[in-house]
Amino acid sequence: MCGIIGYIGPKQSTSLLIGGLKRLEYRGYDSAGVAVIEPGKDGAPKELKILRCRGKLGELETLVAREPPQGHVGIGHTRWATHGRPSDENAHPHCYKGVAVVHNGIIENYLEIKQTLAARGHEFQSETDTEIIAHLIWEELQRDPLPAPSAQTPRSVAQRNDRLLQATRRALHRIEGAYAIVVLSIDTPEEIVCAKNASPLVLGLGQGENFIASDVPAVLEHTRRVVFLEEGDIAQVRSDGVRIIDLDGNERTTTQRPPRTITWSLVAAEKAGFKHFMLKEIHEQPRAVTDTLRGRLVHQAPDALLDGIALGKPGLDVDCKVRRILLLACGTSYHAALVGKYMIERLSRLPVEVDLASEFRYRDPVVLPGDLAVSVSQSGETADTLAAVKEARQRGAQTLSIANVVDSSIPRASHHALYTHAGPEIGVASTKAFTTQLAALFLLAVHLGRRTGALGDAAAADLVHELLSVPAKIGEAVETAAQVQALARRFAHSQDVLYLGRGPQFPIALEGALKLKEISYIHAEGYAAGEMKHGPIALIDEGTPIIVLAPEEHGYEKVLSNLSEVKARGGQVIAIATRGDAALRRLADEVIEVPRAPSLLLPLITVVPLQLFAYHVADIKGTDVDQPRNLAKSVTVE
Repeated sequence: MCGIIGYIGPKQSTSLLIGGLKRLEYRGYDSAGVAVIEPGKDGAPKELKILRCRGKLGELETLVAREPPQGHVGIGHTRWATHGRPSDENAHPHCYKGVAVVHNGIIENYLEIKQTLAARGHEFQSETDTEIIAHLIWEELQRDPLPAPSAQTPRSVAQRNDRLLQATRRALHRIEGAYAIVVLSIDTPEEIVCAKNASPLVLGLGQGENFIASDVPAVLEHTRRVVFLEEGDIAQVRSDGVRIIDLDGNERTTTQRPPRTITWSLVAAEKAGFKHFMLKEIHEQPRAVTDTLRGRLVHQAPDALLDGIALGKPGLDVDCKVRRILLLACGTSYHAALVGKYMIERLSRLPVEVDLASEFRYRDPVVLPGDLAVSVSQSGETADTLAAVKEARQRGAQTLSIANVVDSSIPRASHHALYTHAGPEIGVASTKAFTTQLAALFLLAVHLGRRTGALGDAAAADLVHELLSVPAKIGEAVETAAQVQALARRFAHSQDVLYLGRGPQFPIALEGALKLKEISYIHAEGYAAGEMKHGPIALIDEGTPIIVLAPEEHGYEKVLSNLSEVKARGGQVIAIATRGDAALRRLADEVIEVPRAPSLLLPLITVVPLQLFAYHVADIKGTDVDQPRNLAKSVTVE
């Protein structure tokens, strides 16, 4: 989600760090900083100099220009806020008593650790989860004091040991969650230590110098020999070499972590080798949904936690007395809200209304005591949605925002916020933001269902278990890409495409049609399958592609009946089916199979082939996939 760079070698590190961060700007960020170990002047001890600030890299460069840090080892970071608003204090690197850390990811148990450390006298300077890592590593270093220098063992030799490596390893045993971390210590200035779990990290291998980065583009200017770290790896990086161990201290050899030579261009490297950011972001969805769920599911007493928000039973004196849900959104987020209606009503038995935010405040809406207005927006800046939230709040509703960008306008205007942690989404056509919104809405549905009593222990336990399996199933759906690409070649020059779905799949039909329209400029419409005879059937003729969402769930037989009517009129049927559905294969011209899942979770999976279809059609037609005409990533005007 953020940018990381580290350097150790003979060159001045500051300009290298900022240059590397510039190569990572495409990832999106809200603050930046560097930490450099400076040699002491006139025999004085070395110093750890940290410069950081909110805003773009230009702000950091201004700080650096006033008094450039001088040193040959340093780390840098661009932050996309997760815990704590964008601010100077929350910017990385974070430091505690000479230990500096940068971090990508989410530490799930940071509040528990922070309370324990505070009870031992630790003081904290930020709202972030990252800061606790520096404290934990410092504590571990105190358990293994640096050998005192002597005539036989000068300090330069005493420093070349495994103290920082082992202290970091022990500290990580106390952490739960996702991380890519890079660590400096003033006591061991001849090395950098880094570690990876569920967040990307790569080592760049040079001649007499080495690099660490969150992504390949940061190091391509200096080296094309890289090592991709794997889960649980901890690396000790010095100017003359690299050593890798695992969390148990076992060595990782060069045959286990072989260096690779990168042949990508810099532009391709920014996209991790994918042709477009949209395709990269489709493939990122398993990780993004995992990050949305991380730390929010309780297994023992099955439940979904909403970052400290308490949405209570109707009539009880808790933070929010919920009797009705109002879902407010625009565009793709509106389609997520439509799916959310099915989720919330079925699991909580609370009534739900879904409004286009652009229409809500102009219809003199009825807002009642006990209403919870839930806004959905990737950017958190959508002007119509922001206005709708303010209108709902002014009329007495409690407000909850589901957003991706921390401390954006809509969360600030709401009573509560639930962040999706999808990371920056660069492609204008939303993909991973949509699936993470669905995951967040499902969490909300489970949370409400547990508090209304509509969702019992056994059912909740089953849903929590199934939800945890969804990221892997999304990954399986992504693997249909080759089949979908072949279909895209066949239908890329169609004039019209019709999408049909029932129940929770109806909003996915709307979303599939929107994706195709957005980036390929082909006319497409999404309809509820039961409405086909009320008009859409007139659009069907020989050769018209009809994409039917037909997983085996409630209403499946009726979808098969609709499909037969389409075939009778010569339509070309592409069916999205659950794996092993033989009956559908006999009716459809083409079948794309996805894994089975509960009805309310299937939309997170069935949408993936539709995203891929829109992408490949647009790519074949040669349109600007990432920046389609007339569209902007965030609509900040009405």
